[in-house]
Amino acid sequence: MRDARDVLIYPTISEKSVGMIEQNKYTFWVNPAANKIEIKAAVEKMFKVQVEEVTTMTVKGKEKRVGRYLGRTSNRKKAIVTLKEGNKIEGFAGL
Repeated sequence: MRDARDVLIYPTISEKSVGMIEQNKYTFWVNPAANKIEIKAAVEKMFKVQVEEVTTMTVKGKEKRVGRYLGRTSNRKKAIVTLKEGNKIEGFAGL
């Protein structure tokens, strides 16, 4: 099993993800090779909370152009973690 720091890359901070905090849902970019069990264990270990549900999705990379050169960003994996009632992650509270 991977280390928790290898599974969670960083939290997603967007208007939609900050609005989901009221529903006790937190969004993270995660390692594309990580599964739901590893993501749940990593969140519980790093933030000392109880996870109820984990939803994952793969976000396709976008085409980017710099002048005449065309490139593509890499695919990423996003996880939406629902915490049990009464739990919250303190780092997100100030957003």
